Amino acid sequence: METIIFATGNQRKIREAQMTLAPLGVTIEPAKLEFDEIQHSDPAEITKAKAVAAFRAAHSIHPVVVSDTSWSIPALGGFPGGYMKDIEAWWTADNWLDVMKHQTDRRIFCNEHVAYFDGNVVTHFIETYQGVFMREPSGRVDDDESFEQVVSLYGGETMAVQLARGEHASASETHRHWQQFGEWISSNR
Repeated sequence: METIIFATGNQRKIREAQMTLAPLGVTIEPAKLEFDEIQHSDPAEITKAKAVAAFRAAHSIHPVVVSDTSWSIPALGGFPGGYMKDIEAWWTADNWLDVMKHQTDRRIFCNEHVAYFDGNVVTHFIETYQGVFMREPSGRVDDDESFEQVVSLYGGETMAVQLARGEHASASETHRHWQQFGEWISSNR
């Protein structure tokens, strides 16, 4: 079986990938790697560049896979897109609610990206999950999770409420983005 390095230190992402890929016979080896992440308006380009940078940082003969999340708010023209990482670090839950206060379209789309690089070819997968902005924050208060306090992806509860219960508040219980990757890698061995 081929070893695939998963460039992340995020335990939630590791569990989700392992849970989804193991039944498909795909084994990943998590590795926390340091590399620069490009800024780009297109989140797919960010994820593909991350895969290449992670492969180089790993100094390995094994292929590398990365995952990334981007968010798109239709009422705001797709904002924040590829800039979510910075915006989330700057904004509070109240900032999100202020921007969405007068919007009738309260939908938000979570785009889960997976990119693979083997030293020659970059392959990208994406799955989109729909959520909604709530009218007030709820759930645990953590400066790193202001966004999670105001968005519900399923079940009508904010992601922060789910996190407070110890649940994994991720884009989807099905992890279809990892399923796509697992099916592709299994058929290309």
